[in-house]
Amino acid sequence: MNNDNPNPERMLAIPVKKTDPVDLHRPLRNLVARKYSESDAEKVESVLETLNNCRRDMVERGDLSLVMQRECLNHYFKCLCMVEPLFTTISSDADADSDPIVLVWYDAFYSEREGGVSSQRNSIQLEKAAVVFNLGALCSQIGASCDRTTALGRNLAMDAFNDAANFFLKLWKVFSTDLSATLDLTLLLAESLHCLFSAQALELNLQQQLGNNSNSSALQNHLCAVSFKSVSKLYQRAYDLIQSDSAATQHVSSFDQSWLTHLYQKVKFFEEEALQRRSSMLPESQLPKTFSFDHDAESLTEKLVKGICRRTYQWIPKPEGIYLDLILSEYSPFEIIDGGKLVSNPYGMPPYPTNFAIPSTWSWYSQHILALPLKKSEPLDLYESLRNYFVLKYSESVANRVEGLLEMLNKLRSEMLRDDLSLPLRRDCLIRYYKCLCMIEPLFPMTSSSNPPIFVWYDAFYPHRNSSQHNIHLEKASVLFNLGALGSHIAHFCDVTTIQGRRIAIDALQDASYWFLILTHEAEKASATTDLSISSAQMLRFSSFPWIIITSISCFSALSQTL
Repeated sequence: MNNDNPNPERMLAIPVKKTDPVDLHRPLRNLVARKYSESDAEKVESVLETLNNCRRDMVERGDLSLVMQRECLNHYFKCLCMVEPLFTTISSDADADSDPIVLVWYDAFYSEREGGVSSQRNSIQLEKAAVVFNLGALCSQIGASCDRTTALGRNLAMDAFNDAANFFLKLWKVFSTDLSATLDLTLLLAESLHCLFSAQALELNLQQQLGNNSNSSALQNHLCAVSFKSVSKLYQRAYDLIQSDSAATQHVSSFDQSWLTHLYQKVKFFEEEALQRRSSMLPESQLPKTFSFDHDAESLTEKLVKGICRRTYQWIPKPEGIYLDLILSEYSPFEIIDGGKLVSNPYGMPPYPTNFAIPSTWSWYSQHILALPLKKSEPLDLYESLRNYFVLKYSESVANRVEGLLEMLNKLRSEMLRDDLSLPLRRDCLIRYYKCLCMIEPLFPMTSSSNPPIFVWYDAFYPHRNSSQHNIHLEKASVLFNLGALGSHIAHFCDVTTIQGRRIAIDALQDASYWFLILTHEAEKASATTDLSISSAQMLRFSSFPWIIITSISCFSALSQTL
């Protein structure tokens, strides 16, 4: 990069809101017994006890880890949704015997509680808004605490910051509406925090892109230009929202004076980088559907870049998860009938867990995810054969211009065959190699070359069988197979006793299914071993679905216990 990213290692996080203890069990139970009957009060006893336990742990259990605090809040939020009709009844009840519930929350950005207080009688909307705020705050702290020097740490941090951004989006769009509270729960602060954590998640993703494409400046410029602009806009929006309101500016500055300077520096840095890369951007309408290397050899580098960019638009996007929707789905098992009975659905909230473990049955299924074997290949020097072809077909000067690409291609092929690399690094290496293969695909078949490269790959399931061809589609199909197989390996080794581990396993299995889907298209052009046949690719793709479903159900089962 041409400029230094200001504080690239620093990621902003916010503290959670504090609240005073309050007894929810007694007034809610008294309400049900008085308005309906004692038997109805007994029906909701377990839910009210769980509600009270969750809130007490939320207030008093400072020894819980960040993840366990988040799961406690998830469970409490679900309980609040269940008893919301009872709060509504208390608020509208004119009976003098009704016990008021006074909820007191303090502004998160004031270190001392006296700095900002929001107190509302019987207001469950204040309670829910504060809980959603704290869910976002905890996710921001989880993201900031991740080891972002590793690929896995960056992915976990990106997930956490994205979760934080989504919680503040919910706060902004749903829970802060028509709420009279402290400044941290206003629409302005909720939107600015949504933009901030979205920007931090996208910045980490951009760092990963830059690391993956460090040896190809033209390709890097094209793939990252849009991301630089997007990050700049998000930081700009967060900065403008705070600066547009004097109270918000004073509010944030009193919490941390460096925040506004940090945001301003980020805006300027990403703006400048986006401008420098804008010249390399091509609109989709201008990307050619086909191109040849037989004409206009002087623009060969640009044509290579167009090759990978054209194919990038053809890639099928991955499906997004529904984790946040599971957390924030609102439902109520109670139906309040005026002058009648309190009717409850046959299911109730499970007890508040203490160990956050998943049932042993689901753990067994998740731990028995099959890890597919990887295809093996013979070593191959792509650099010499490809460079000689460029010299023969075009000229020495043209070969010199693409030398960096050919060196990287050869290095990536050697790296992808290493068994000592970690699974995430090996996966990233394969993805980069596949992109490079897309770039050089128009060179094949190399009919005019005296020494074209010969790709040799062994069957993953029958290692004694192999296929030896000049066909680049054999190479691409084999790489796609190994990408799918690596996804199954990552899922197999995930710690499925945690919600985060199960989420990573689900993502890895979805990745595997995605790569096998792409393989079904590539297999049409590759006549090779049976593991690369269309029927095999389709079978492997659909075989991932049961494990995705099982792992998702186990995740949902655990969420049902903890949310």
